[in-house]
Amino acid sequence: MSESSATFSSPPLQKKQTISCLSTTLLIIIAFPVALAAVLYRLELFETFHFPSGELPQRTATAPAVNPRMQVGSEVVAEGKVHGPEDLAYDKRRRLIYTGCEDGWIKRVTVNESVHDSVVENWVNTGGRPLGLALEKSGELIVADGDLGLLRVTQERKVEILAQEHDGLKFNLTDGVDVGEDGTIYFTDASYKYNLKDFYFDIMEGEPHGRFMSYNPATKKVTLLARNLYFANGVAVAPDQKFVVYCETVMSRCRKYYLQGPKKGRIGEFSPNLPGMPDNVHYVGQGKYYIGMATHVTPQCLRKIAAMVTKYYRRPNLEKNGGVLVVDLAGKLRDHYYDPQLSLISSGIKVDNYIYCGSLSYPFLLRLDVKQYPALPSS
Repeated sequence: MSESSATFSSPPLQKKQTISCLSTTLLIIIAFPVALAAVLYRLELFETFHFPSGELPQRTATAPAVNPRMQVGSEVVAEGKVHGPEDLAYDKRRRLIYTGCEDGWIKRVTVNESVHDSVVENWVNTGGRPLGLALEKSGELIVADGDLGLLRVTQERKVEILAQEHDGLKFNLTDGVDVGEDGTIYFTDASYKYNLKDFYFDIMEGEPHGRFMSYNPATKKVTLLARNLYFANGVAVAPDQKFVVYCETVMSRCRKYYLQGPKKGRIGEFSPNLPGMPDNVHYVGQGKYYIGMATHVTPQCLRKIAAMVTKYYRRPNLEKNGGVLVVDLAGKLRDHYYDPQLSLISSGIKVDNYIYCGSLSYPFLLRLDVKQYPALPSS
């Protein structure tokens, strides 16, 4: 073979070598993170636990009427002025919505027919992370602050710490709250192990670190009503004061604690097998409760993977189909408003013809005219 012919055959050989090199590099690029993930999965010290047999929903309840595209026709309120407005409390007399934001501010939003006319006021900064909100008869605002505990904010804007622990065990994630007719405050500590920053790990771990308690303003005493709850969340006193509803987010259910009658002090089912993870619950009148639904049910098999990604990179966005579930006085599902694009919807209240929604992540309130965009019978 001549020198010229050898030179002529060189480029195809170089091309093959280049292709081979690229293929090897691509294989390494693909294989390395897979191998790393496999190693981390085996070596990861974070352990999930199996939920008790029969506790997780074996089937998912379905509401007879649904609006599966609630973003259609919805409006944003106070856009850019409220960040992470987790819970909502409505002062009907003043037509004000109170909401707690991630920067510590409790803000007041005026309710108007036009969202453009809504005024947002920086009312009080707790210095923590206000979550659950409820108004007392006197007009004082009771706050479940995820960082600081159970608080009262007076009309003079003074922040009072009511309670921060029970029996020596500090509240680590004070979450939901409501006030009974007699002034008793009912509230939850979602987790005594994890704080709000790491709440996802509590859900991923699957151990019952939640508590449901009451606070007597006269005696200033905290009473433990239920323990070993799976991420205890929203609270709502029944209109007849016979029981209190509380949510267990991880178990996709709401239960009730009896305050009166032969079952006093016992726990019963209220709304089991919910089509997602409940957050706050509010009694909105006319025999209806609104339950903020953060997301659809996350499969248990994804818990450890999600927790690992959260620890080594960032929390994956697994949430979807957030919205508001409407149940009656017996806890039976009636209407379901949701949207595949919504996530971490944390609360819902009713003002006039509107559902107002709070969220852990959005920089606004969402509202929907349910008269114009109702839930319709599902086929």
